Amino acid sequence: MNPSTVYFTNLRTQIGYGLLDKTRKLFEVSGFAGKIARGDKVVVKLHFGEAGNVAFLAPPFARVAVEEIRKAGGKPFILDTNTLYKGSRSNAVDHLETALLNGFSFATVGAPLIIGDGLTGRDYVREQVKGKHFSHVKIASAFHYADAVVNLTHFTGHELFGFGGVLKGLGMGCAAPSGKQEMHSDVLPSVKEAKCTMCGRCFEWCPADAVQWEPGTKAFILKEKCIGCGECRVACNYGAIAVQWQTDPAITQEKTAEYAAGALKTKKGKGLFFSFLLNMSPDCDCYGFNDPPFAADAGILVSADPVAIDQAGVDLVNGAQALEGSKLKDLGAKDKLFAVTGVHWEPILAHAEELGLGRRKYEIVEVP
Repeated sequence: MNPSTVYFTNLRTQIGYGLLDKTRKLFEVSGFAGKIARGDKVVVKLHFGEAGNVAFLAPPFARVAVEEIRKAGGKPFILDTNTLYKGSRSNAVDHLETALLNGFSFATVGAPLIIGDGLTGRDYVREQVKGKHFSHVKIASAFHYADAVVNLTHFTGHELFGFGGVLKGLGMGCAAPSGKQEMHSDVLPSVKEAKCTMCGRCFEWCPADAVQWEPGTKAFILKEKCIGCGECRVACNYGAIAVQWQTDPAITQEKTAEYAAGALKTKKGKGLFFSFLLNMSPDCDCYGFNDPPFAADAGILVSADPVAIDQAGVDLVNGAQALEGSKLKDLGAKDKLFAVTGVHWEPILAHAEELGLGRRKYEIVEVP
């Protein structure tokens, strides 16, 4: 089996040739413009960033994608989907306001902003898949009906996946909230009372009102209400909440790979995937904060293979310089992603390969 091609550019720039120029060059060398038919509605899938987070991918990168799509004759639009958790992006009104406050608008990116699953996250299409866990998945309608996709991923660590990459962004990021809940259903958090400081942050963040708490009391999670999203774990600053897996943690990752397969089912041969290894927070951009990067910026990748680009991203990040003062305590760790998250990241890649989404074997082609 031949390796997939992953194009890579480093972050060295000069007068007249900056990172936006390099991003444009990656789009050009990928040959994706030739796959866009005149009039194609092309979704630019990205993450608008939670209110309070400043590590998300900057809007000018999206504008480059929009301009290249228009040049090829396509009709681009920018898309994200509503979240399962409480926050600033759980419905389309708040979500669009957050996007605007974070700098995304027609003026900055040159295309309309669309919340793909509608006002309250109920606008989705049931797509058939042949998976271990699902026969159907719930994909945001606006994503499903687009003719092609250019996916812009900000690579981060992640508390449930080990890393937040292209596959996670497609699986979780293109699903309706009820689909997100299906993927998270194997996560059961619990409170370590000895570490609980009674601050109430987990209570405020829980989307299912599953955390029982009053001022001056220890938090307690009601299992019958818990939907398994794991948001309380990251909300806690004191390590008082641990995820207890009902089954192997690989299940959530495998489920997400199957959702990614469902998302891409209508985009065969018409998907291009970017991964920006910049300002890599140890946690997802879904949080209203961002901890310092745990590894040095590594570059920008693009590929038509979502599996290969994620494998390449993992390899580059694990080979990058560890950064002091970050959440990563073991600066000599060979697997930085596991060291910073405590989660094995291989299952999502292995299952995505089994599903035929791509291959983990790749070759890097460096673009100056």
